Amino acid sequence: MKISIIVAKAKNGVIGKDNQLIWRLSADLQLFKSHTTSHHIIMGRKTYESVGKPLPNRTSIVITNNQDFKVPEGHMVAHSLEEAIQLCIGKKLDNVFIIGGAEIYKQALPIADELMVTEVNAMPDGDVFFPEIDKNEWKVVSTTSYFKDEKNEYDFDFVVYKKSKP
Repeated sequence: MKISIIVAKAKNGVIGKDNQLIWRLSADLQLFKSHTTSHHIIMGRKTYESVGKPLPNRTSIVITNNQDFKVPEGHMVAHSLEEAIQLCIGKKLDNVFIIGGAEIYKQALPIADELMVTEVNAMPDGDVFFPEIDKNEWKVVSTTSYFKDEKNEYDFDFVVYKKSKP
């Protein structure tokens, strides 16, 4: 099973502030939707709550320490990243997407096979950061550039990284 991390981060590593996205990038949202639709997505509770509901045509697995946390039927709760991954392995999935937040990304980085990173050309103030990507461990396999327009607040690159072979 391939484990993919998908994230939008600024040049300074910022991925959010006050549990919210900090930019308006329609093209990035379309990329996120096209890659994650019909797949399982793993996220922390705060990310799930900031989204507000399960995303259409995806199965959400929410990681929380709260033993009483409930999600709508068809979605799942896990109490660790390892448990969430085991649920996906048990379902014999081909691919799963890690969608945040910062602590889940940090835990997932060592086990991920692929990073799908929207690298936003901005240096916003924020309180949540994506871990540094070790260029010795990750190799860029594709980059697509998008430019600021009426629906996209900043220029950005969509960069796909694969784990380098040791």
